[in-house]
Amino acid sequence: MATIDQQFVEYIVKTLVNNPDKVSIDRTIDEKGVLLSLEVDPEDVGRIIGRRGATAQSIRTLLRALGTKNDARYNLKIVNNDDYEPAKHDEEAPAKEVAEEDDEDEIDDNNESTVEEGSELAKKTRQELADLDDLDI
Repeated sequence: MATIDQQFVEYIVKTLVNNPDKVSIDRTIDEKGVLLSLEVDPEDVGRIIGRRGATAQSIRTLLRALGTKNDARYNLKIVNNDDYEPAKHDEEAPAKEVAEEDDEDEIDDNNESTVEEGSELAKKTRQELADLDDLDI
C-alpha cells in the first residue's frame, strides 16, 4: 500500500504524463529523510522536468509543503531511464549528417554566421535594432 506522500506525487505526475501506467515511485527512508524515486516513461521525462526544471522544482516545493505538515523531510529523485528510443522521424536523418549540412550552409569562409538578406529573421532583427536606436536612455 502506498503512503500519502507516494500517492500525492503519483497523482500529480500521472496528470502530467502521456503514459500514466508507466509511473512508479519507490520510497526509501534514511538519516536525511524520505527519498521518493520517480520513474516515468522515457518520453515523459521532459514533461516532468519541464523547461529549465520548473515542473520538477514545483513538485519538490509541493513535497516540501507536505513535509512541513507531516514533520518530515522529502527529496524527489527523477530516475533517468536510458531505454529511450527516438521517434521514427529522428532515425530517418541521422543527427550527424544534418549537423554537417547545416554547417556548410550557415558558415562562410570567414567563420561567421550568414543570414539570407530577405529572410524574416533578418527583417525582424533589423526592426528590433531600429527600435532600440529610437530609445532615449
